[in-house]
Amino acid sequence: MNETLFSQIQRLFERTYAQVGINLEDCLIDRTRCTQLSILAGKSARELSELARTFLRLAGDQLYVGIYYSRWLIDQLERHDPRASLGDRNIRSLIMFVEELNHALHAALQFKRGVREIASEDFVRNLELQARVDTYLVLLLFVAFFRKTHRVSATDRRWLRFHLFAGQCPDAFRDPNLRGRYLETNQLASSYTRYLDSLNSMHRLDEIRRFHSLDYNTKKDRILALNDHGTTALQPSSHA
Repeated sequence: MNETLFSQIQRLFERTYAQVGINLEDCLIDRTRCTQLSILAGKSARELSELARTFLRLAGDQLYVGIYYSRWLIDQLERHDPRASLGDRNIRSLIMFVEELNHALHAALQFKRGVREIASEDFVRNLELQARVDTYLVLLLFVAFFRKTHRVSATDRRWLRFHLFAGQCPDAFRDPNLRGRYLETNQLASSYTRYLDSLNSMHRLDEIRRFHSLDYNTKKDRILALNDHGTTALQPSSHA
């Protein structure tokens, strides 16, 4: 039986980090449920993308996850399957697809480790930063797959970074907290992935596993320390 794109990416993340213990495809929700949960989320959800969203809710000692993808987004990925080719027509759709899956997976892994403060700003920023980093690495794998040498060129990396980092527009958010959240995590991820680009595959795997285990402020300190030592440069996202 052919695996779905969703299950393939979940399996990739689980091989990299840890088993989440559930099939996250079972957490997919439809438009009606997305609307209901968006209303419950209140004003914090009003400015978020209507193309894809992840919802988290604690009830007792259970974490409930809902992942929403719009029909338009799914149609784009079905019409231009990134497993067949990756280009300007489907890269933005793939980014949104991977990021929401990644949010759900890392939220579940953190919950398994005992983290319960899912409404805190640091928790949310941690998910955003981790998703930016992991999505960049997934995009590299897709590009490498379509190269005869399986090597990603500097031009490929510039193209990926443009769509993932420069293509985002945190200034578009009216809410100052959302604007600050996406601006900071975008800048940090852009900087950190430049550092990851300097590592060989084994060192990169060890590094991202250590990075994944850190809380948000420690991740931030890690990236800024790399910057202070001149290993990487923290640049505004529009220059990524």
